[in-house]
Amino acid sequence: MPSHLQKELLMLGAPQNLNLVTGISRGIEKESLRITPDGLLAQTPHAASLGSALTHPSITTDYSEALMEFITPVSQSIDRSIGMLEDVHSFVYQNLEDEILWSASMPCIMAGDDSISVAQYGSSNVARMKTAYRYGLGHRYGRLMQAIAGIHYNFSMPRAYWDLAWNSAGQPGDISDYINTRYLGLIRNFQHYSWLLVYLYGASPAVCSSFLQGQDNHGLQAFDDQSRSMHAPFGTSLRMGDMGYNSNAQKGMNICYNSLDDYIETLRRAILQPHPDYGAISCGKNGDYQQLSDSLLQIENEFYSPIRPKRVAYSGETPLSALRRNGIEYIEVRCIDVNPFLPVGLDAGQIRFMDTFLLFCLLDSNKACTEQDQATQRSNLEAIVNRGRQPGLMLTTDSGEQAFTDVANTLLDSMQDVAILLDRAFECEDYTHALSDQKAKIEDPELTPSARILREMRDKNLPFFRLAMAYSQRWADHFHSRQLDPASQARFDHERQDSLQRQIDLEQSDSISFEQYLKNFFEQYQSL
Repeated sequence: MPSHLQKELLMLGAPQNLNLVTGISRGIEKESLRITPDGLLAQTPHAASLGSALTHPSITTDYSEALMEFITPVSQSIDRSIGMLEDVHSFVYQNLEDEILWSASMPCIMAGDDSISVAQYGSSNVARMKTAYRYGLGHRYGRLMQAIAGIHYNFSMPRAYWDLAWNSAGQPGDISDYINTRYLGLIRNFQHYSWLLVYLYGASPAVCSSFLQGQDNHGLQAFDDQSRSMHAPFGTSLRMGDMGYNSNAQKGMNICYNSLDDYIETLRRAILQPHPDYGAISCGKNGDYQQLSDSLLQIENEFYSPIRPKRVAYSGETPLSALRRNGIEYIEVRCIDVNPFLPVGLDAGQIRFMDTFLLFCLLDSNKACTEQDQATQRSNLEAIVNRGRQPGLMLTTDSGEQAFTDVANTLLDSMQDVAILLDRAFECEDYTHALSDQKAKIEDPELTPSARILREMRDKNLPFFRLAMAYSQRWADHFHSRQLDPASQARFDHERQDSLQRQIDLEQSDSISFEQYLKNFFEQYQSL
């Protein structure tokens, strides 16, 4: 009997359905620190010549004024997505004067929390909320953690695919519920296998020692006699480990993706219930907003997870309210490091493999998650983060302990037919080639970005900072010399002016106090 995966592939492989495969949509959000020519974190504010960080569609900031975020429009073309990222970088470099963009996930030379300026977005209510939220993150987790950069990858299937799949399944229930169920199945499979992406694309095995000031229990080794860099000899992505986007306070949440109702309710409780660790941080006393609330989560975005279900929210609407309103629209992958060896941090080959991986997670059968499953997933991910390239590494599977190489090769082999389907749909061989490139990394760990970073540090006798600085300058030179075509230049010039005007309009249109704005916002969680 054909497996669930084989049935799905047969359905999509019909000639009349191949356009559903080419209809996969993606969006990319890439973060980069602004730094000085000496490699220090930039202390200048976000440049007005770039537009408004609050309202610009492509250029904004994340935690700090210096942590830039570049956003591509939703697109069905990989080349257009990469091209848009390149154009954004080119436009930004027109307006950075002598500053450059840091090329890696782990930060440049850091001078402690006080050197990191929290992002500012203006005087409107929505702007003040964004800044207060970031103050809260700084108090809860430290600002240094917020200087780490990453790439978020958004993925969705076309509506015509869902219509076909729902009808083929016998129209079970409401189609919106069916879409939610399938996306949640994708997420459960992704969590089961996310260690593979971290091994293949992890690019943060080392860090500048300045990042670890005051930390004695980081577990890293000195890379050189001067201890200028610390590293995990077989590590892949420190960003995804204990010194990255992790929270001890959140580890007891046990977010489960068996149903959208469960997901929403668990996060809703975490947003509404006070948490004793945060009670001493001001959340509005005498107008002082050092956090939005004293709950475990200020808002949904504070929940750290390698993947999230998402829907675009209306202005002033909470993300959970958007999910409740119309269900899951797309998924957001959050475990991708910035690759310092590539101009924009990732390339088309990586996107093709990620699409193969995510489509496999969607089409393959899945099982409901349990607390034991989640503990196993955390254990496997931690092993890959800290020891992913260690010879003889073992992972925990349903069949017991198995060699990492065996588990990874079996998983990649399972994706072969998905890659073949994508090649048929796009009339190319790029997807099977991308899959073969990943199989080669399993056979030879030296082909991974994490291994290359440590190898180049050794071969060139460079600390992490100097290596990343050299690539940062290389890509700065590349984008300084890259000219935008007239249409792209005109578009960015228009978006700059339009975003500045929209920020002014927002500030002038506020008709309620900030306190009332927050009250209205958080009341939405009560009615979910």
